Amino acid sequence: MKRVTLITALMLTTLTIASCGSKQTAAEPANEAATSAAETGAEETSNEAETFDTAATQVLADGVYLADFTTDGSMFHVNETKDGKGILTVKDGEMTIHIVMPSKNVVNLFRGSAEDAQKEGAELIQPQLESVTYSDGTTEEVNSFDVPVPYLNQTFDLALVGTKGKWYDHKVSVSNAVPMDAAQAAALAEQASAAATGAEAAAEEPADDAAGSEVSEEDQKAADEVAALIDAIYVQEWTEETDQMCADAKAAWDALTDEQKELVEGESADPDYFGRDTGDASADDPRNANEIGEKELLVVSFGTSFNDSRAEDIGGIESALQEAYPDWAVRRAFTAQIIINHVQARDGEKIDNVEQALERAAANGVKELVIQPTHLMHGAEYDELTQAVDNFRDMFESVEIAEPLLGEVGTDASVVNADKETVAKAVVQTAVEAAGYDSIEAAAEDGTAFVFMGHGTSHAAKVTYSQMQTQMEDLGFNNVFIGTVEGEPEETSCEAVIGKVKEAGYTNVVLRPLMVVAGDHANNDMAGEDEDSWVSQFVASGAFEKVDTQIAGLGSIPAVQEIYVQHTGEVVK
Repeated sequence: MKRVTLITALMLTTLTIASCGSKQTAAEPANEAATSAAETGAEETSNEAETFDTAATQVLADGVYLADFTTDGSMFHVNETKDGKGILTVKDGEMTIHIVMPSKNVVNLFRGSAEDAQKEGAELIQPQLESVTYSDGTTEEVNSFDVPVPYLNQTFDLALVGTKGKWYDHKVSVSNAVPMDAAQAAALAEQASAAATGAEAAAEEPADDAAGSEVSEEDQKAADEVAALIDAIYVQEWTEETDQMCADAKAAWDALTDEQKELVEGESADPDYFGRDTGDASADDPRNANEIGEKELLVVSFGTSFNDSRAEDIGGIESALQEAYPDWAVRRAFTAQIIINHVQARDGEKIDNVEQALERAAANGVKELVIQPTHLMHGAEYDELTQAVDNFRDMFESVEIAEPLLGEVGTDASVVNADKETVAKAVVQTAVEAAGYDSIEAAAEDGTAFVFMGHGTSHAAKVTYSQMQTQMEDLGFNNVFIGTVEGEPEETSCEAVIGKVKEAGYTNVVLRPLMVVAGDHANNDMAGEDEDSWVSQFVASGAFEKVDTQIAGLGSIPAVQEIYVQHTGEVVK
């Protein structure tokens, strides 16, 4: 966070109301507030810093004011250079406040609810490009908005939409309006003039192109066709047409211009499907080769489309197993066809689903088959895997399925085991070291709590998350909390976990996934920019001084890999 010493780049057109064409002296207010006060019988004042504590039903006299702009959450606020304030302009009794955002991430505002903002004919508040200068000398172009103000000192609805197209409701208020005199306005106008010149130059540079860059029917049609192709492969079922559909979707995407790619939007499709950089796919080994031999160790994972995590987490487990059992051929299968299709379409990497992997094993003459799931628990994914394997048992001399990471579930939240203890110790030690502490006790003394976010499930195995919380407490890790994306079990919801950490008195929070991979849930649900991400909710609670994230999966931790090696060893003959 940059520390602020200079307020710059106020809206020039707003300031000129106060600084240009005025017959008043520099010491007089640059608006008609004093005259209005006299006319209404109010006590006159020459104190330029006086606050107008106006009732909500009243309107200030025409002029320019500096006013507080207050929101209901810390994720929506004005740029730090503005010290929580905006420029309030009153003209013909209508009030408008000019606010400057921290970045360009807020795309539009709407005076009303998020629901109404998405209705046909809704008049959205458009952004203006503005330049701000920070105390360290750096400058940045950000979005600013002119927001109609219905009244002062009371909250009103103001919805916003970010770069991902999702609308959010907010309550805001404008208060403590202080009239700006001509000298203030002139000084700020001079600063704003320089800032606006730079911003306008940047905006005008591509003006010739922008004039012709309005979305044409042809551009939108091309983007919509790609969106439809993506949605068609964003499915869990594989068919004989799937490979060709993946190829067609990628070819169509590659044929789009950069402008057309930004228009891709479907039920599941967006520009990130092909455009997001998740690492080098070539670093990952899909382990789908033939010539397997008679002994196969099939590692089955849910999967991830994040290339770096796939190579480090899933690949790390597979490599550890191959090293531990060199006489067995390690192969891979994913249970999520949606992810398989995504990786194949985007990167050209083909990963077997469970049925394909079992068919490959049978076709290669495998006799002894051991399946090691990388799933955390005996949940829905594990159940579906065992059902799928049952259909192929007759094709092999022996088939064994090893335990998932956390072992047997147990009957209630108090039941723990050696696997849960090992995982608890390993993930806490790794997180503590990554946060720069010598021990979990040192972190606690510093007021730091660690929150490990799992997926969650409605399956009976959801008690596993409660058992992991019990395990943390049994180990004396009182500043460690377990949560889940799905809020299943209920006490693991984000809101519930925030309440627990707040009640325990910790002021710093480190969020880290309790998942084998650091994929979509870790990058978006936990650490994403949207308001419903965990990091955003923790920050918005206002209860913590610092909230950090660690994006890393369990699969890359050696102690976790060793658990899988042990589970495999229990069934290998």
